[in-house]
Amino acid sequence: MNENIRLNDKRIAILTLGCKVNAYESDAMAELLSQSGAKIVDFEEDADVYIVNTCSVTNIADRKSRQMLNRPGKRHENAVVIAAGCYIQALSEDERKALGYDAYIGNNRKEDVVRIVYDALMGKHPDVVPDLSQKTEYEDLQINGTREHTRAYIKIQDGCDQFCSYCIIPYTRGRIRSRAPKDVVSEAERLSAAGYSEIVLTGIHVSSYEAHGEKGGKALLTLLSELQKVEGLARIRLSSLEPRIITEDFVKEICRLDKVCPQFHLSLQSGSDTVLKRMNRKYTSFEYEEGCKLLRKYYDRPSITTDIIVGFPGETEEEFEETMRFAERIAFSKIHVFQFSGRKGTRAYRMPEQIPEAKKHERSERLIRLEKMMRDEYVKGFLGEEQNVLTEEVETIEDGKYLVGYNERYVRCAVPEGSGRANAVITGTAKAMKDEVLILASGQEG
Repeated sequence: MNENIRLNDKRIAILTLGCKVNAYESDAMAELLSQSGAKIVDFEEDADVYIVNTCSVTNIADRKSRQMLNRPGKRHENAVVIAAGCYIQALSEDERKALGYDAYIGNNRKEDVVRIVYDALMGKHPDVVPDLSQKTEYEDLQINGTREHTRAYIKIQDGCDQFCSYCIIPYTRGRIRSRAPKDVVSEAERLSAAGYSEIVLTGIHVSSYEAHGEKGGKALLTLLSELQKVEGLARIRLSSLEPRIITEDFVKEICRLDKVCPQFHLSLQSGSDTVLKRMNRKYTSFEYEEGCKLLRKYYDRPSITTDIIVGFPGETEEEFEETMRFAERIAFSKIHVFQFSGRKGTRAYRMPEQIPEAKKHERSERLIRLEKMMRDEYVKGFLGEEQNVLTEEVETIEDGKYLVGYNERYVRCAVPEGSGRANAVITGTAKAMKDEVLILASGQEG
């Protein structure tokens, strides 16, 4: 642990690659290091220690991780370089030694960052990468603030037991483990008191959250009900959910919690059942569509967003067309489109009938065009209506400067600069759309 270790005046830079969970863990490590007396500096500045919190979701992510780990040594040959996170977790001890960095921090051991940094500075070359193949305890990480000023992410869960055929994460993050509800609520209270108006509950597989003997939807509902009571907190969002958590009982109860935003990111990956089966996804397109119908039954125009992988091994033209038709039928408000990129160590990496890059690119472009059409249609549907925007920062949009933020459905909205302040809920009527942003005629702080 980190007790009684001081890193007074040591300059430490942290670079985060990958997901919001990684970003949360980097913020938590930065706080622990700051509490030990270290000064956190930008990754491009001179530092005594450089920590790269790596990603390993694809082979491309692995390559990016290595590139960023090698960058400090080229500029500061005497600096300590520490590799942390998923890329490191996926390697064997011999593979890590061959890389030649000063220290290694695996997942579920980032709470020990102060001691690891201290030992690395003493020349001990610590290699702290646990075996996550067995059930383990949730790591005690927490934050009191973040680099964003209005929205804070709270990690509530880690690990995944799904073993989708394209995904390495169950091997780098380990089995499912969940954070105690009281710790989540306590963190939300601190963040709210510090001025954060919105929190986002995040994790590797949030739908598998467990607490007090409850799992999935029931456990999440119990947690959300407690967070609803946090004073000063205006909005609660959920990060990516699995479609099968969207049952009538779940939606009926969650819609009664007015702080929970009507924005749902439901992982899809493909609209073709045959592709979903090859992916080892645990739902069908019918089940997914039924979940979307339930959300629209209980919410007025909820934002339903998703991820879709194009060019999965063996994907035929007909299977891709099924995905296109399915996406159009669901009418997503946003789609994150990914071209399949194999990750060594997964079943999909070894599958036959790998799709040529040119074909993946062509299909991706077609889906992106459809996505933009649906997104524009969704945003335009709010013209002429009153919007509540949680403001963030001033931006230039076409012909002027605006205070920009998001409404409850995570649609970008803007009010003329001078209409209010950042980190406030401003209400106004949407009069136009510019650069996919709703422009409010004027704003009044609520």
